[in-house]
Amino acid sequence: MKQTHPTAAPILPLPTAELMTELQSYGVRLADPDGAGAQSRRGGAGPSDHKAMTLDGMTIMVPVHTAPAAQSPYEITRTATGATRILRDGLPLAEVSFPRRPRFYDLTTAEGVPYWKLATLHGRDVLATTVLQECVRYQSRAKTCQFCAIGQSLAAGRTIARKTPEQLAEVAKAAVELDHVTHMVMTTGTPPGKDRGCSVLMESTAAVKAAVDLAIQVQCEPPDDDIWFTRMRDAGADSLGMHLEAVTPEVRARIMPGKAQVPISRYMSAFEAAVPVFGKGQVSTYILAGLGDTREAILAMCEQLLNRGVYPFVVPFVPISGTPLEHHPGPNPAFMKSVLQPLAEMVRAAGLRATDIKAGCGKCGACSALSTYEKGIG
Repeated sequence: MKQTHPTAAPILPLPTAELMTELQSYGVRLADPDGAGAQSRRGGAGPSDHKAMTLDGMTIMVPVHTAPAAQSPYEITRTATGATRILRDGLPLAEVSFPRRPRFYDLTTAEGVPYWKLATLHGRDVLATTVLQECVRYQSRAKTCQFCAIGQSLAAGRTIARKTPEQLAEVAKAAVELDHVTHMVMTTGTPPGKDRGCSVLMESTAAVKAAVDLAIQVQCEPPDDDIWFTRMRDAGADSLGMHLEAVTPEVRARIMPGKAQVPISRYMSAFEAAVPVFGKGQVSTYILAGLGDTREAILAMCEQLLNRGVYPFVVPFVPISGTPLEHHPGPNPAFMKSVLQPLAEMVRAAGLRATDIKAGCGKCGACSALSTYEKGIG
């Protein structure tokens, strides 16, 4: 971390939501990304090449390992008094802190597998795991999602291909007891088969719930049979994520040719079946802004989702090194604000709130400024 600005210059006011939007669009320059706070992640599923930072009491994921972050107008420095600040073009904007490295990272299983290879800390208090670190769509560049890095962390030895239910239960119990984790995300690469990973998620959820009282979100593609929603809920899943990523058939076919074979119409019917099982607002979808969908298309899709009781978690696309889209530009802050500000009003009007979600990405909110706009902060 740079040792500049030895005196504590006054902080310039900037609305929190706007600053979060800019940081997540541009990234931030950090001299030692791995030395500050909890270990940052390169590659893998979920928010990769990011680092968790706490700003104005809210923890957000900010790109630090991407190519755009290296050119960002934002940097983090430490003053002579020890305060850590975000600066833009040398002017201080806000103080920032980093969640500490979780204590459960220091433990290993009886078989010698480090806990951090089984599950990681996201944001400030979320335990996340990819139960299957392999995906049937990732094996072919003709089918893979162009933004996906699920195979990178496996190839680098930073995780294992299959986490057993017993391993996840062991790690989850330790994360709750040692680090006060409050909810958990279980996602999976899509395996062969019509259930699209639901059986694996169901087994893992049941094991964790038997070991510790922890709210869990499961994430998968829509299975062929809607009965899996009831099965996963009965196993202990509290919420469900089925991620569209892109909202128009053209962009989906270009960016995720394999996943686009499951049409939007199937997602919609799956949402309609899942909401009565999990409850209004407990089913969500992840939408990546900046892949080519227009503002109007994103908001139109969000309206359809809200009408079905689905929480639309819209986040800025972040290009991850080593993927086909590593040089694809992320959305600019003005575009993100033009989506998130009206979307927050739509979410409130629909009676949905991020804070009401029992577990998962929408509840955490660290990958988007949406929940901050919901609260009217900036």
